[in-house]
Amino acid sequence: MKSSVIKKVLLILSFIALVVFCFINFYVYKDHRDINSESASFTISVTQLHDEFLKDANAGTKKYADKTIETYGTITSLDLESNTIVLDEKLSATMVDKISGDLKVNQKIKIKGRFVGYDDLLEELKMDQCKILN
Repeated sequence: MKSSVIKKVLLILSFIALVVFCFINFYVYKDHRDINSESASFTISVTQLHDEFLKDANAGTKKYADKTIETYGTITSLDLESNTIVLDEKLSATMVDKISGDLKVNQKIKIKGRFVGYDDLLEELKMDQCKILN
């Protein structure tokens, strides 16, 4: 009698362990978001976006954090090594693809990417997984 109870308990524990293992495996190896295939939740200029964060950083974070947004502005800095573009001296955007040599400082562009956050110390917006739309 004791051995049948022990077998049932071991069987139940094994089943629970299998379910937990499958859940963890699914969570760890799930597909990453494809920002470029998502439609933008917001389209806004860099200046307007920055102004929203200056008014209320917490509200801006709740509204835009981890969302796909399209934004546009003027290139103020290019870093080809780190694939980073700075727009209007307010938004640092890390690009998915290598930055083209065609881009120049003071050129107006529109990008789409994931909004990462706002650094209130530097007053800088951050985006990643960005792609140039025009």
